[in-house]
Amino acid sequence: MVIVVFALSATPALLLLRAIWELPYTHEGARLLAVSAAALPAYLVFAFALMVLSAFATRLVGWRTPADVTLRIADLDPPLLAWVRSMVVFHVVRILAGSMFRASPMWSFYLRLNGARLGRRVFVNSLAVTDHNLLEFGDDVIIGDGAHVAGHTVEDGFLKTARVRLGRGVTIGVGSVVGIGVEAGPGCRVGALSVVPKFTSLDADATYVGAPVRKLGAQAPARRTEPTGAGH
Repeated sequence: MVIVVFALSATPALLLLRAIWELPYTHEGARLLAVSAAALPAYLVFAFALMVLSAFATRLVGWRTPADVTLRIADLDPPLLAWVRSMVVFHVVRILAGSMFRASPMWSFYLRLNGARLGRRVFVNSLAVTDHNLLEFGDDVIIGDGAHVAGHTVEDGFLKTARVRLGRGVTIGVGSVVGIGVEAGPGCRVGALSVVPKFTSLDADATYVGAPVRKLGAQAPARRTEPTGAGH
C-alpha cells in the first residue's frame, strides 16, 4: 500500500513538471530554468498529496493505534500489526512531508485527517507527535519544537496504549515528553525539556517543570492516575 500511495502522490507533481517542460520556449536553457524553478512547488504538491492520500488509505484499511490495550509484542496480533503499519506510513510522511509543513495549518489538517481530535488554532511544531487517533487537543494548544507526544509506549515486551487529552490553551514546551494517558487541564503549561510520566493528571492554569514534572510551588511530583491492572 505504501508504494501505491507514494505513486499516486507523485503523479500530480510529475504532471506539473511535464506540463512546464512541454511549454514552447525560445531557448532550451529557458526550459531547463523553468523546470528547475518549478521543482520546489512540485515537491510541495507531492508532499501535500502524500499527507492526504496516506491518511485516507490508512483509515480505509484500518491501520490505527488500538486504544487502551496491552499487547504482547511477540504474539503479533492483528491490532499490533495494524499499529506497526500505521507507524511505518507515518514515518514516511514525517520524512518526506513533515519538514515542509510542520508548525503550519497544513500539518494540523493532516493530523486531523489521520484521526486526531484537534480544536481550533492548534499549533504543532514537532514531528514526534504520533498515534494521532489517540490524541485529543482543545483550542489553542501549542506543541513546541521536538516535543514528544504519543499514545503508545513499549515496556518489557508489551505495547501499551492510552489517549492523551490536552485541554484548551495547553502549552507543551520545547523537547518535552508527554506519556500515554496524560490529561492536562485548560491553560496548563509544561516547561521545556520536561517529562510528564504516563497517566499523569495536570491541573488547569498551572505550570509544571522537571523530569518527572512537578507543579511550581509544590514539593511532590504531579499525581498519577494509572488504571488498576494497567500492567502486564
